[in-house]
Amino acid sequence: MTAPAEARPAAAASTGTPVLELRGVSKRFGAVQALTDVDFAAYAGEIVALVGDNGAGKSTLVKTMSGVGPPSSGQVLFAGKPVSISKPTDSVALGIATVYQDLALCDNLDVVANLFLGTERLRPFRHAGVIDEIGMEQTALGLMRELSVRIPTVRVPVASLSGGQRQSVAIARSLLGDPKVVILDEPTAALGVAQTAQVLDLVVRLRERGLCVVMISHNLADVFAVADRVVVLRLGRNGGDFRVGDVSEDQVVAAITGATAGGGRRAGLPSTAALPAGGPTTTEGARA
Repeated sequence: MTAPAEARPAAAASTGTPVLELRGVSKRFGAVQALTDVDFAAYAGEIVALVGDNGAGKSTLVKTMSGVGPPSSGQVLFAGKPVSISKPTDSVALGIATVYQDLALCDNLDVVANLFLGTERLRPFRHAGVIDEIGMEQTALGLMRELSVRIPTVRVPVASLSGGQRQSVAIARSLLGDPKVVILDEPTAALGVAQTAQVLDLVVRLRERGLCVVMISHNLADVFAVADRVVVLRLGRNGGDFRVGDVSEDQVVAAITGATAGGGRRAGLPSTAALPAGGPTTTEGARA
């Protein structure tokens, strides 16, 4: 199982130039203001958890990073340089890989075919135009061993894999393009305890590879198990940015709901009732 936050080796401090940074990003859909002046920064070699209640703007913010929904205003920087991410191919070209909650896997294809779907390798010379099945299989085997992904064989149909194994295949596929940033949208949603542990272990290995990992999650137990920082969104605005070792789950829940630990009000946010002692530890449970 993944080690508790206090027992994990400390990750690199969030210093220097962020790999991915958003400054004053806003997003409007007609009359609806989904994001307002949001700042976000993610560094190499760390796991940043993006949390918030439903409707807080998490998915919208991820879409601005992945090119699905460009921001209405604000600035996006990659490795300290202003960039324009107007479509998904712009994001991929920069080195941003996104694994969505639906995984986008083909159940009838095996692991190798899913890993290289749309990017199949061809054999050279006399066999030009023929798919290099052996080469792709060897690459798939090496990647699965490197990430310690436990599956029977890379030739097994994805339909026969467990939820955790399917999530691992989707994450492994995102690494084939050698990204600098990996965005994971609810990677442990609807998984059992053992499968969740398997996926969280894989997330930690991404950090160990020096990647910047942005993890969207409703489960604060998972967040505190692997994340280095927690960024809170509330009502489309910044609600807090915390180092995991310096904050409790109750404090993060208070930021999510707009309350302080003492039941006060966070600056610029509507006030809400303080949570009772021993309150929920996930944003799903935090909703009244």
